[in-house]
Amino acid sequence: MKLHLTNADGLNTFTAYGDSYVDVNGKRHTANVLVLPERLLPGWTTSSFETLQTADFAVLAGLDAEIILLGTGQTLRFPPPALLQPLMTARIGLEVMDTHAACRTYNILVAEGRKVAAAILI
Repeated sequence: MKLHLTNADGLNTFTAYGDSYVDVNGKRHTANVLVLPERLLPGWTTSSFETLQTADFAVLAGLDAEIILLGTGQTLRFPPPALLQPLMTARIGLEVMDTHAACRTYNILVAEGRKVAAAILI
């Protein structure tokens, strides 16, 4: 599905997504990617959902974001609470959703000027 955002102002936004990819600013990503309005971090983790570790969430806790959207692939899956300790310590909110919903929500929050990051698992 192609996405369109009317007020991107040069910021990173999702422009399309499918079952095994996301496009950011028209560039296709087929591996895990971390997207912030002004930064893009391909390969933020090599983990699959099943192998996520506390260290993966520590990376997210080190971002300058108020909220992290975790896109868990085609299916909504919640990580074990023990893995989320770094985010709780940093007082950063986490919203878990399937990847397609995370892409759409991220674009809306970026358009609102929010400090958001999307951690996408492909």
